[in-house]
Amino acid sequence: MSYNYAKAFGWDSVAAAAVFAALYSPLAMYFIYKIIQERRRVLFRMTLFCIIRITAFILRAVSVGAPSVGQNKNIFIATEVLFSVGFFGLLYATYSLVMDRLDLCEEESMPIPIIGNLLRLTRNRHLFRMALIVPMALGIAGINIATENPNSTTGSSLRKASAIIFLILTVLQGLQTLVLIKAEHEGKDSLKYTSTSFGVKHASLIFGIISLLLLVREVFTVATIDQTLKANNEHFWYPLVALPEILCVICYTIPTLIPPKEKAADLAKYNV
Repeated sequence: MSYNYAKAFGWDSVAAAAVFAALYSPLAMYFIYKIIQERRRVLFRMTLFCIIRITAFILRAVSVGAPSVGQNKNIFIATEVLFSVGFFGLLYATYSLVMDRLDLCEEESMPIPIIGNLLRLTRNRHLFRMALIVPMALGIAGINIATENPNSTTGSSLRKASAIIFLILTVLQGLQTLVLIKAEHEGKDSLKYTSTSFGVKHASLIFGIISLLLLVREVFTVATIDQTLKANNEHFWYPLVALPEILCVICYTIPTLIPPKEKAADLAKYNV
């Protein structure tokens, strides 16, 4: 009897995967439309994330609905890799926009020196991007090894390391968001821009919500890293992983949260 990877790893619902693929489709179209209006790197990242999620959910739905596809190891690995690597783009998009907002504020310092120094270090965009590549690469390697040999401790260790590093980076990004909220709401007179637009006016709080959603996703991932059945249980996975991600993407459709290119220069050099 052939081994069904989809069933073995807890994939059960065709409908849920199909619904999420359908929900991501108009979001992808929205960001494609925005790219046509103005070519911004953050818009490309969000578009790519949506396309990756659409592809991953379609593959997941097909794997569950068609036993022959669910038994295909390569398709299973491809689906798992897509779910793993997509988070890179979402987290980096959030981080880069928060950094852009911080660049518009007067310099703020954290009251605890160690945390302050660490956050100043993570404001190096190139360094943060390179740090994100590490857990992504570890995760891909771990998925391949674990699928080839489910009893392999190496594959499990690599996936655990990937999840923990992603969690650390998510926490650091969340702390940067707290710095932004503090800077914008305790030092309004020091802001280098003014605007009545909802997306601009409340951006720091919206980023706070996004950061919290990302943290929920990563905490669940790390908490269940050694509990495969619980981690893949769709009663937990969809509300604690899939739902927070799509809510983050929906937040990015709030007008002017990603500032229009012509307004960016007026606000002060948004580099997104």
